[in-house]
Amino acid sequence: MRIQNVKVYTEERTFRAGEIFIEDGRFVRQEEKSGEILDGEGCWAIPGLIDIHFHGCMGYDFCDGSREALEAIARYQASVGVTAMAPATMSLPVGEMERILSVAADERRRGGGGADLLGVNMEGPFISKVKKGAQNQAYILPASLEIFHRFQRAADGLVKYIAVAPEEPGALAFVQQAKKEAVVSLAHTNADYDTAKAAFDAGASHVVHLYNGMSAFSHRAPGVVGAAADSPHVTAELICDGVHVHPSAVRAAFKMFGSDRIILVSDSMRATGMPDGTYTLGGQAVRVEGRRATLASDGALAGSVTNLMDCVRMAVQKMGIPLEEAVACATANPAKSLGVYGQYGSISPGKKANLVLLDSSLEVKAVIKDGKIV
Repeated sequence: MRIQNVKVYTEERTFRAGEIFIEDGRFVRQEEKSGEILDGEGCWAIPGLIDIHFHGCMGYDFCDGSREALEAIARYQASVGVTAMAPATMSLPVGEMERILSVAADERRRGGGGADLLGVNMEGPFISKVKKGAQNQAYILPASLEIFHRFQRAADGLVKYIAVAPEEPGALAFVQQAKKEAVVSLAHTNADYDTAKAAFDAGASHVVHLYNGMSAFSHRAPGVVGAAADSPHVTAELICDGVHVHPSAVRAAFKMFGSDRIILVSDSMRATGMPDGTYTLGGQAVRVEGRRATLASDGALAGSVTNLMDCVRMAVQKMGIPLEEAVACATANPAKSLGVYGQYGSISPGKKANLVLLDSSLEVKAVIKDGKIV
């Protein structure tokens, strides 16, 4: 395939007018075989997006733990330009989590259609009850290396992120060991600056949905946000759905962390792509009205109903983030965090031919997955 008349996003985070060549599902320097020619009509050509934190869409949730759910989720994600993914868990009984992870491992081995399943982002159960958000308190546990290993065995190594609240007993010791097997993230935590900084110094290197589910950032108590900003090796997820984080706070995060360390995520739940109504998340009832999803029990935010492509569009059009930076934060940065940048995250020779064509309004005009139009 030869894609002509496009503005191609480069590894240098700039756009250049040019062409894209694809053979056998990979980007190549120049097409050697005669093949399909696609007129890009002046569109922006960006790498396929990678969402490393979301729960579901189209009425399904990753924690449904079924092949049907994973297939439906993967199809929807690919349709909106998210060509690779690492879904997130909720806090559930350990045995149930093992079953869910085992199903995911089977699906990964089978290699179904839609977005590629690159990993699992475990948002629970090693978190704080004080900052549980939409997580079910009944299933929150102290950090345990033995339980983590059970999760990893069930997932056949697919767990790429494991979250902890560093103020909880045993958390720092857990960080020091678990960092050898996965990215340790801070999530749903009430840790102060010093406690969070100690966890980052011990090897934690990621923050789940910055600002949300954590101690507030203020001038005398900068908390997890300040500790993460002061730790150059730490990456931070950011939800730009227009609900979770004020546009000013989004811009502040980009200034504090720089676009190399921000990873845009959707945190979408099963109502994404569906009408308003009542849904579930982690077994709890969730009310969805417009772009807002809240627990029926206490009104706490319960994920988003916005896919990652819409979050990128929101970041650029409503929050003032340059397109070049927003694209990097949804492609190259998550690929590097997952350790798959050699195959994903840029339009470069040898990598999987996953890309999205966007018009001048940043609406999706075409999605190409493994060299084929979705």
